Amino acid sequence: MVRVPLTPEERDRGRRLGEVLREARGGRSMTSVAAAVGMPVETLRKIESGRVPTPAFFTVAALAVELRLPLDALVDACAPAIQVDRPRTA
Repeated sequence: MVRVPLTPEERDRGRRLGEVLREARGGRSMTSVAAAVGMPVETLRKIESGRVPTPAFFTVAALAVELRLPLDALVDACAPAIQVDRPRTA
């Protein structure tokens, strides 16, 4: 199976995801967070560094729960810097 290369936007989104997770982790060690969600610490390291820009949804969800980071806030933080104007509702 051939994997489609990631776009620059997808790589940027992965870097932003890593930054948000790293900030949310605060003073906690990677080891303690990874152990709490049942993942190898190297996987968390790769996600936080942006080397895994598109981690599985349940991986991100587990990290968000452990770090007490609402998923909607995580989505907003990882959204592209340029937002398209949305029509106003009354």
